Amino acid sequence: MSVSVMLVPEIRHMNEEQYRKAKKLTRSLCANCFEDNCLLLDDGYDFCICPQLISYSVLCKYFRAAVLPADKELYAEVMETDSRKRCRGCGQLFASEHPNTLYCNVCAANRARRSKRAWAARNRGTK
Repeated sequence: MSVSVMLVPEIRHMNEEQYRKAKKLTRSLCANCFEDNCLLLDDGYDFCICPQLISYSVLCKYFRAAVLPADKELYAEVMETDSRKRCRGCGQLFASEHPNTLYCNVCAANRARRSKRAWAARNRGTK
């Protein structure tokens, strides 16, 4: 006799700052949130408030899969992934899409600007 086990993802909890960011994300990016009501839970008679807007937990599968990844920093904080790195320039934590990224966006832009300036100085007047 085999027993089927349904795997339920671990419910993640957010602090106040993360909750506020998630609430803004839900209102702006969630395709199922209309006027703070969840279209997926709507039965046609009564409005059902979006559970992600009133809970400090990550409950909604759609939010977890489609909305939360839009904010890489918040996703890394809430889902506790190891994709956050420490910038070699300023030492601040940042979320990275690529494994070989060493600098945050601000430091990377500064380094590129400095590199272009140095290249231009070396090649000035050589034609």
